[in-house]
Amino acid sequence: MTDPRDERRPAGELEAAVMALLWTAEAPLTPGRVQTGLGSGLARTTVTTILTRLHEKGVVSRERQGRGYAYFPVQDAPGLTARRMHTELDRDTDRETVLARFVAQLNPGDEQLLRQLLKDDER
Repeated sequence: MTDPRDERRPAGELEAAVMALLWTAEAPLTPGRVQTGLGSGLARTTVTTILTRLHEKGVVSRERQGRGYAYFPVQDAPGLTARRMHTELDRDTDRETVLARFVAQLNPGDEQLLRQLLKDDER
């Protein structure tokens, strides 16, 4: 039988939980407050590592608070999703094909919304 503590979370799950907590916070949070907010029995060092990695990725910013830092998101959830989409697009040299396939895989409602947004942006 395996110990539940030995089971690893899916990639990005902990980062997503930390970001969700930061987005709902009304002020920057210290690692200790994030740890308490997650309520999952994580070590503070684990939480600090996640926050540091998010900071290195440019997803969160931080400000001095006492001897440590308090963290806050750089942008909201839709902004972060858009940033990820740009990152993926920048990884490929054939942007036209990537964009064409992206549009081809949209459902009709999303395709219509994208067309409207592009039309509005032309004005």
